[in-house]
Amino acid sequence: MRAGEKLPPLEIPITRTLIVAGAIASRDYQDVHHDAELARQKGSPDIFMNILTTNGLVGRYITDHFGPTAVLRKVAIRLGAPNYPGDTMVLTGTVEEVAEEPDAATATVRVVGANGIGRHVTGTVTVSVPSVGDPSLGDPAATEPSLGDPSSGIPAGGDR
Repeated sequence: MRAGEKLPPLEIPITRTLIVAGAIASRDYQDVHHDAELARQKGSPDIFMNILTTNGLVGRYITDHFGPTAVLRKVAIRLGAPNYPGDTMVLTGTVEEVAEEPDAATATVRVVGANGIGRHVTGTVTVSVPSVGDPSLGDPAATEPSLGDPSSGIPAGGDR
């Protein structure tokens, strides 16, 4: 990872199911996230996604890119245009800075999620990725013996 690196875009179809399931999963029972008629009575054209669902999708975007050992250290987002059913949100990201440490690299990533009416979410995510070969950080390559390693008891041919 390096400063200036662009993450590939992630397209997320915004469905009623995603909006309602995200609200329920985050225990956000406000009617504007599940009842279209009540949302309209409150001035919205339809139900819309809550911030906790958006936060989770931003986190997913980052961990999908940086891998299963990535640790989200900070997520700071701001909502803009609502995500309504039938739209698509496209998440994009750019690595702004990287700090190398002995056991991990930590990056700050600028994230934007745009839909058909504008920017739904903007913000930054700080993510740490463990260095390869550090068994204390769960790197299986550092803990599993390799073929031909005399201490492993596994001969180079792979026969046990």
